[in-house]
Amino acid sequence: MSDDFSPPKPTPQAQVRAVTERDLDALVQLEQASFSGDRLSRRRLKYWIRADNRVYLVAVVNEAVVGYALVLLRRGTRLARLYSLAVGPAGRGMGIGKTLLSAAEDASRRNGRLYMRLEVAENNRAAIGLYEKLGYRTFGRYAEYYEDAGTALRMQKRIRYRPENLHTADVPWYGQRTEFTCGPAAAMMAMAGLNPEYVPNGSEELALWREATTIFMTSGHGGCHPIGLALAMQRRGFTCEVYLNQATPLFVDSVRSQEKKVVIEQVDKDFRRSAVDARLPVIQQEFTQEQCHHWLEQGALVLLLISTYRLDGKKVPHWVTLTGMDDECFYVHDPDLDDEDNPLDSQYLPIAREDFARMSLFGRERLRTAVVVRHQA
Repeated sequence: MSDDFSPPKPTPQAQVRAVTERDLDALVQLEQASFSGDRLSRRRLKYWIRADNRVYLVAVVNEAVVGYALVLLRRGTRLARLYSLAVGPAGRGMGIGKTLLSAAEDASRRNGRLYMRLEVAENNRAAIGLYEKLGYRTFGRYAEYYEDAGTALRMQKRIRYRPENLHTADVPWYGQRTEFTCGPAAAMMAMAGLNPEYVPNGSEELALWREATTIFMTSGHGGCHPIGLALAMQRRGFTCEVYLNQATPLFVDSVRSQEKKVVIEQVDKDFRRSAVDARLPVIQQEFTQEQCHHWLEQGALVLLLISTYRLDGKKVPHWVTLTGMDDECFYVHDPDLDDEDNPLDSQYLPIAREDFARMSLFGRERLRTAVVVRHQA
């Protein structure tokens, strides 16, 4: 019997660390070796190395980069999104994918994120199996998501807490087609959520804007007045009420020209008069987060005006549709796409309640307003 048996060599342990610019060449090679399509270019890999709204980790074995995880952190929200996870041939079979993802979740948690989302090809059973073992659950599908027209599964995991009293509504998402029609897009999402026969479209988007616009705002086209949006939805058979903490004309401070101020004041006056004629309730008081929860439980949907400052650094009024709440978060459909033009990151977007309390105040007047929309009368 031979006594020259030698035990197998132990598998080297991967070290996970933050990416550096020195890793760029290795990342490009890893991208080429890991994916046959939908690859990140050298330019994009370099961009994300230098960006600040991401978690970017690499796995190193024997001083060689064998895998990476890139997570995008949506500004102003509690959402993290696994943008790319790659393990090259030299690192496979070592559990590096699991190690990278677990480390990315920890880093995202430290950045205040509550949820991790991802997309994975429907036919990638190995990756789906890994995600399911780590606690991810499928919550949707997105057809023709990849370059080869393949379908993506949408998966999500709560990485920080277990929500209590979670209530969400099934609301289709619609992306605004112009920079000034967030109000109509939010309104159409609410109407489609309440009535499946209502179909949002570009013509209706512009028609709603014409009916609800303030005509002027900031340096561009006018935004939508809450009363104007409510009147437009009432004309389409929905029951609405407006909560508005301001009796004076809205958005006057957004323009410098006195002539434009006069126009905005006249539009505001006309909307308020039309509300009286249409028996549209305009309640001049603050609404509470508890009221929002109550409205959702009653089957209503809510349009909310926010300032985008915490999302993009710009102090711009923006309409979103409230689609869910729990004890920690508001969940909204944002009609504007994220930085990566990914509509999946604009749906059921989690925003912590304390953040939303500040986000839902606009301008020096500290305007806060909501339009409550109910089933057709």
